[in-house]
Amino acid sequence: MIRLIDWKRKLSSRKFLAAVAGIVAGLAIVFGLDENTISNATGAVVSLSSVVAYIITEGKIDAESVRNLKGEEK
Repeated sequence: MIRLIDWKRKLSSRKFLAAVAGIVAGLAIVFGLDENTISNATGAVVSLSSVVAYIITEGKIDAESVRNLKGEEK
């Protein structure tokens, strides 16, 4: 049986977001950026990722609520 990957869930996971922040910080160090720039970039990635995860989660909750309401109307 072939399982499809739930990309929305994977991209909004805290583990993935932490990995992205780590990659950004690592690349910043490789390119010789100063600590202030690195912390700003990492903070931006974490903040943006949190907002995206919140939006996706709320969208799923709203979609489920609509499905439940449609099921009750039958």
